[in-house]
Amino acid sequence: MKTLKLIAICFLVSAYSFANVSTSDKDALIALYNSTNGAEWNSSWDLNLAIDTWYGVKIENERVVEINLQFNNLNGPLPSEIGNLTSLKILNLGFNKLNGTIPSSIKQLKELKDLQLFMNRFEGEIPSELGELKKLESLKLYSNKFMGEIPSTLMGLTNLKELLLGSNFLTGQIPTEIYALTKLQKLSLMDNKMDGEIPAEIAQLKDLEELLLSTNQFSGDLPKEFMNLTKLNTMMVSDNNLNQQYISVSGKNPPTLMHLELQNATATMDIEKE
Repeated sequence: MKTLKLIAICFLVSAYSFANVSTSDKDALIALYNSTNGAEWNSSWDLNLAIDTWYGVKIENERVVEINLQFNNLNGPLPSEIGNLTSLKILNLGFNKLNGTIPSSIKQLKELKDLQLFMNRFEGEIPSELGELKKLESLKLYSNKFMGEIPSTLMGLTNLKELLLGSNFLTGQIPTEIYALTKLQKLSLMDNKMDGEIPAEIAQLKDLEELLLSTNQFSGDLPKEFMNLTKLNTMMVSDNNLNQQYISVSGKNPPTLMHLELQNATATMDIEKE
């Protein structure tokens, strides 16, 4: 009888340990742990403890809403089960050793606002399914091994404030539909293999503060319409195949002080320094 009571108590304790999160979310977290060598993480999870004690996991209303495991030695592919975390708002797995491709199931994370997978070893193409994450405000995929063109579907992410895709192996041109990203503040495509002319449509991004396009194969001239980017304080377009050489600029208030010598071999910006 005592044995039965002990078993019952153990069962209740075990059930309570996972009572603060849905079963599908629990299974997805365990899949992430198993797929990325969780036992070797810098801050690992004790799978026998309540999920709300697990490092980097935030829970609201019995659903996982945030995973922040940057600098945590995750090593392996991102499992398809990640798509079951449908209440997730923030996913930060930067500075790890994640590899393989981003699973298409990521399109199920409709509540996601912040996706940070930078400084990993992801490869393949940037999945077009990311374009279905309409609430996304920050997309950071820089410093991986992504190839191919920027999916045109990303131009439908009209809530984006940050699009950072630098230091990959991306090819092709900047989509002219980029004008649709009207809330964009930071755009980085630097250190890729992109080509074609820099589209004047970028000048329609009135909130743009940082534009990093250096170290590619862009050609032609810098659009004179960029003079209309009144909030722009950092611009890097060097190391391309442009008709002229342009210095990299960064300063407190370049908008009204910007002076591009488009007739000369060098364009300069007169900037008030901090």
